[in-house]
Amino acid sequence: MRAIGISVALTLAVTAFAQPGGTPKTYTSAAEITSLIAKAKSERKGDQPIVTGSILKLAPYNANLEYRGAVGPAAVHEKEAEMFYVIDGSATLTTGGKLTKESRTNAENLTGAGIEGGNSQEVSKGDFIIVPENTPHWFSKINGTVVLMSIHVPRPVPAH
Repeated sequence: MRAIGISVALTLAVTAFAQPGGTPKTYTSAAEITSLIAKAKSERKGDQPIVTGSILKLAPYNANLEYRGAVGPAAVHEKEAEMFYVIDGSATLTTGGKLTKESRTNAENLTGAGIEGGNSQEVSKGDFIIVPENTPHWFSKINGTVVLMSIHVPRPVPAH
């Protein structure tokens, strides 16, 4: 019986360390969120567009805090949808259209200076948004600051 217990414990330990994304974190309190926001605000340098921090982790998912104090680059995630929850503040989110000054940041993501065309939507505290994979998106206007929770959601790539 003891051997079974040790075997199960070793299996769980190996599984935990083998997971990409590190140690799972499945709960974050409101007080921790307040601390993350204060930390991001204090770490922001000059007109840096975004400071991020980790809210939750359970591979392959990560919920990140995004503290945005200025307009940053636009993005396209080719294999992931991205969900946002507006924790505080407000902004304009532009989706669709075409990236301007497009460049590749890695094998699955593109970035650009902005978006031509697309649809603009005012977003504010309490709003939820999902941006499908392969969709340009950009916080084209920040009203002071906006604090978001963002989650990248891997999506299957359809066969061509």
